[in-house]
Amino acid sequence: MATNQSEAWISVEDIKANFTEAHPALKQKDAVDEANRCLYCYDAPCITACPTDIDIPAFIKKIASGNMKGSAVTIMDANPSGASCARVCPTEELCEGACVLNHASTPIMIGDLQRYATDWAIKNEQVLFKKGEDTKQHIAIVGSGPAGLSAARELARFGHRVTIYEASAEAGGLNTYGIVSFRLPKEIPAWEVKQVKDLGVEIKTNTIVGKDISAAELTEQYHAVIIAAGMGKVPTLGIDGEELEGVRDAIEFVKMTKSGKWEENLSGKKVAVIGAGNTAVDAATCSVRLGAENVKMVYRRTEKEMTAYAFEYEFAKQDGIEFKWLSAPAKIEGNSSGEVTGLLVNKMKLEAAGEDGRQKVKAIEGATETLDVDLVIKAIGQERLNPLIEAFEVTHSDGVIQIDETTYATSKTGVYAIGDIIFGKGQGEAMVVSAAQQGKKAAWAIHSELTENAVHSA
Repeated sequence: MATNQSEAWISVEDIKANFTEAHPALKQKDAVDEANRCLYCYDAPCITACPTDIDIPAFIKKIASGNMKGSAVTIMDANPSGASCARVCPTEELCEGACVLNHASTPIMIGDLQRYATDWAIKNEQVLFKKGEDTKQHIAIVGSGPAGLSAARELARFGHRVTIYEASAEAGGLNTYGIVSFRLPKEIPAWEVKQVKDLGVEIKTNTIVGKDISAAELTEQYHAVIIAAGMGKVPTLGIDGEELEGVRDAIEFVKMTKSGKWEENLSGKKVAVIGAGNTAVDAATCSVRLGAENVKMVYRRTEKEMTAYAFEYEFAKQDGIEFKWLSAPAKIEGNSSGEVTGLLVNKMKLEAAGEDGRQKVKAIEGATETLDVDLVIKAIGQERLNPLIEAFEVTHSDGVIQIDETTYATSKTGVYAIGDIIFGKGQGEAMVVSAAQQGKKAAWAIHSELTENAVHSA
């Protein structure tokens, strides 16, 4: 890293350098050597372990033989977010975790090889897919994150007309705004968005469903609607001091860095990040790269219960992040100028597990600690988009849209839902790769329904 934390101030140039991609790409010889290590298993467990069913031995073999476009097509055909997933998937838990070589040596570096092939396609400006023959059927998609883009890509390849409504200024959702640049540079999801737009998909950015166009208008004007809007802002902590100037929303904090805005120079500051998920780790590691003197992650449970991926946790430790386990925020302290001066936490203890099998936590009476911090970043999950969900009049459970797990159809005919908006209550998965697969399956279901209706009306 370019940061020298003994200095009193970090320059904008150093901050920018700190946000360049941390994990180096494979060089050609290394990629080919690694590809040739693959056993090209006939009944490959790595394929089964991939939520999007990428034919991993096939794309690796194409790298070994020099067929780079063929390799990229194999990847992106199965996973429309394949370039992003090469960088952000928990491969050690998925494909690499299932590699048969785990029992003999080390697993094939599937994620790095996937990145090598898709990077080649990006560098060489490859257009990998073509739009299908026009069916004159028009589908609306709310949200342009990995789920929405995946559905749009598949529908366009079937020949359907697709319009995406995106509230933000740029398409890409989580991949564009929510994953730190030093793990996922912005140009990677931008290329995936371009692959979709090149198929004739219209993306209306800065357009909020419920404000600029109503849910009723979408269901009336389109043959089908897919809700892929994700989730909202970080909820409130419900403690005193939350209104102070030095309190941030982790989602907005990371988004600021992804937008290339470096006003938040944290030189000399002490930061507390509340939470222990992937977004919390991203906020913490961003804080280090913005020059923070000290960064602590504060979590009311233990290391065992943290929800961040293992590689995210290791990354945080390498960045010198401190961890305050069994510590629950009780009050954010401030001065008369409205600045944060400390974070009071209650010390917690684990108790017997509840019905969900997870141990409960309880405050230890009289056991508190005040952490010396001047910036607090909230990363305790995201709010559900209940107003949007209710506008579509679909069945939900506390903001989790209920769907048919095969077709992703909601309780309302012609309306489907995918991505984070269906995650929770034992339903769905919070991974980019899972969102991409959901988008594909919803698109296939819609295409099947529209095709059947067209046959019956002929």
